[in-house]
Amino acid sequence: MTPTAAAPDQAGAHPLPYRLACLCDLRDARGRILLLKRLKSPNLGLCSPIGGKLDVETGESPAQCARREIMEEAGIDVPIDRLRLVGLISERAFEGRGHWLLFYYRVMGPVEVPAQDIREGRLDWFELSQIDSLPIPETDRHIIWPLVRQAEPTGSAPEPGFFAVHIDCTGPQLSWSVEQQRPPHG
Repeated sequence: MTPTAAAPDQAGAHPLPYRLACLCDLRDARGRILLLKRLKSPNLGLCSPIGGKLDVETGESPAQCARREIMEEAGIDVPIDRLRLVGLISERAFEGRGHWLLFYYRVMGPVEVPAQDIREGRLDWFELSQIDSLPIPETDRHIIWPLVRQAEPTGSAPEPGFFAVHIDCTGPQLSWSVEQQRPPHG
């Protein structure tokens, strides 16, 4: 199976590419999350966690991709043992241009990254309570962030939970199914 395997689009006429990527959830000592206001597609002008596509030509793993993207976009080296896979997100026909399989990683422990402009957009810190008022993709607003909140570690459960969700973006209304979910533990 190749990572570029295609499936019929919503009209069944032209296949859409399947893309593999990671999203990286970084928090500072105050618990704020680092988000990128994007200057490029996908999600042009919207805020999302940093991340990017896996280098499939070199056989890069999702965790290696997360580590590389954190270094490229935030300028810090986070060892893989500080990454926790919190979510697996599949999006069918996102923006009508392709299917996505996203690995959502949480960096354990605080990081220090200055708010700054980078090639991809503007990096800035936000309180979790601010997310719903930010310009974010509809899939994030209605599906992904609620699942991330449910997976949040707590004092009695210091390890985050996990979720796997499939989102169908083909219709006029988003539809999704949570295929697996585990609460925080420890």
